[in-house]
Amino acid sequence: MADRMWYHVAEPNSYLVVTGVGIKKVLIKKKAFIYPFQKVSKISITPFDFSMALQAMTIEKLKFALPAVFTIGPKDNLEALEKYAVLLTGESDGKPTQTAAKGVVSVAEGRSHVQEIVKGIIEGETRSIISTMTMEELFRERKIFKDKVILQVQSELDQFGLCIYNANVKELQDTPGSEYFAFLSRKAHEGALNQAKVDVAHARMQGEVGEAEKQGKTKQEVAKIHAQTAVLETERKAEKAAADAKLTDREIEIGRDLNVARINAKREAERRDAELRIDVEKKTALMELERLRAIKVVQAKIEKESSQEKADATLYAQEKAAEGKRYGEQADAEAAAFSRLRNAQADYEAKEREAEANFLVSTRRAEAEYFAKERAAQAQLITQQCEAEGLTAMAKAYGDMAKVLNGPQGLMQYLMLTNGTYEKLAVANGNAIKGLQPKINVWNTGSQGGEGMADPMAPIKNLFQSLPPLLSTIHDQTGMSPPSWLAHMPQQNGDPSKMQLSNGSDVSS
Repeated sequence: MADRMWYHVAEPNSYLVVTGVGIKKVLIKKKAFIYPFQKVSKISITPFDFSMALQAMTIEKLKFALPAVFTIGPKDNLEALEKYAVLLTGESDGKPTQTAAKGVVSVAEGRSHVQEIVKGIIEGETRSIISTMTMEELFRERKIFKDKVILQVQSELDQFGLCIYNANVKELQDTPGSEYFAFLSRKAHEGALNQAKVDVAHARMQGEVGEAEKQGKTKQEVAKIHAQTAVLETERKAEKAAADAKLTDREIEIGRDLNVARINAKREAERRDAELRIDVEKKTALMELERLRAIKVVQAKIEKESSQEKADATLYAQEKAAEGKRYGEQADAEAAAFSRLRNAQADYEAKEREAEANFLVSTRRAEAEYFAKERAAQAQLITQQCEAEGLTAMAKAYGDMAKVLNGPQGLMQYLMLTNGTYEKLAVANGNAIKGLQPKINVWNTGSQGGEGMADPMAPIKNLFQSLPPLLSTIHDQTGMSPPSWLAHMPQQNGDPSKMQLSNGSDVSS
């Protein structure tokens, strides 16, 4: 039995691991002959999943739970499979998973210690990455965080011949006693709800505006189609009228030809009847001539024949003259009737075309006026909207300037300075008094006394000294003179410094 040789073939998801005589370390094969003093086992390369809930802390000292699911399995290359077969097959104590008899191969299933090793690597690398990131970076750069974890963990798993096929990082969760993510979720929910309300209001506004625009465009298109239809109907009516006119002309021509043919046939019948009547009369005359020839002499016959020939000639001439006159009158009547018919028809057609042209011109003019008014209304609307936006922006800017200039009073002073209001007020005040010629009188009433001595007549003197300046000023400014019983004003060429009172005394200024 010891010298027997076995041939083994691995399943599609497995490899044969051969050890023993003639093999330095291990031999990885899909199929192989197993010689005496050699052992063979199978390793599965099917990836396996395991879940974990990692407790970590960010750089902001915020604790959270990170649920994740990793799909890990051996790499499908000989170097990695050798590492995996040497380091991770069997149990953690080095014992085989199952004792196999000769010729029987078992698939290594001792993966519990493999999961522990991988879990330790993932926890260590993940914590080290999270400790350098903020919570906002974890949310905003989820894919970058995932790629970093896979890259760091994969660098550690390479020494075991393992490969990360997939890493699914679930939503971050609060640790017991923490409500950080609950508050964030509530905040996001409220923000989304408010934004949804804004979006609904905006969509409703767009819907109403779009509906109004579509209704307006529909009315415009309907009006345009009606106008085009009216124009086409007018053109078809004009074409129909032209066709009817041609048909009428043709009917008139056919009727005229028929009447001419009837007249010609009638005239031909009358002429033939006249010829037959003449022949009958000639026959009768010949019979009578033969009868008389037997009775009368040759002379009578000659006279009769001569008279008969003259009568025949006269009758024939009269008949032809009457026939020609009748035919000419009938032709003149027919020509006059035809001329009147053609004139009436031409007048009708001219009036009809003129009415159609006037209608078309009125239609075009109305459409042009409507289009011009519509464009003017749209331009006025856009102008008013732009002016309203400009006034709104200007009012907002003035409000900001008022805040900077310590209130509306500062803003008003700034605007008056920038607009030159003070200069304009000065110019206006100057123009208001420009051209005036005020009269200024200066009166010297003298001193109260000399050398510090009191004058007992000072009050009376002061009274009389104040009257001339006062009365003179009133007269110069208003033209009013004092009453004659009080004082007499001096003449224009006199000395204005002298005034004579009614008692004859002179008062000097």
